[in-house]
Amino acid sequence: MPNGYTGKILRVDLSSGKSAIEEPAENFYRKYFGGDGFVAYYLLKEVPQGVHPLSPENKLIFAAGPLTGVPVGGCGRHSVGAKSPLTGAFGEAESGGYWGAELKMSGFDAIIVEGKAERPVYLFIEDGQAQIKDARHLWGLKTLECQNRIREELADPGIKV
Repeated sequence: MPNGYTGKILRVDLSSGKSAIEEPAENFYRKYFGGDGFVAYYLLKEVPQGVHPLSPENKLIFAAGPLTGVPVGGCGRHSVGAKSPLTGAFGEAESGGYWGAELKMSGFDAIIVEGKAERPVYLFIEDGQAQIKDARHLWGLKTLECQNRIREELADPGIKV
């Protein structure tokens, strides 16, 4: 595996409530280098032409590059992409902060979210494993209240929400 990658991509299917870990070949990482490349590859390969952006067939992809998480300025970036409801075309954005580094530290280079949950859920990732958890009790809470409730529920005041 090229340096800077975990070699694992998490696929979350909200419709079935299941997740799976994929391990792409090394040439995938060399060819689609980093967050933007991963987002573009999966959107173009897996989202059928003509799919409505708000349908369960669309994908929401979070991806980090090889330098994400390195303790150097500018290395906290990650990419997020999907078929855009605004334009109906490829939509991608980048963000900074701790999220990209936490993604890499959780053991994954990317997360692909697909499908539609029947009820409110959230994704809990710890030690390279993922769980889809019921979030009905969080519905309607303000952001800070929701974050605090999850921290209490998981008995971890330092957890990133």
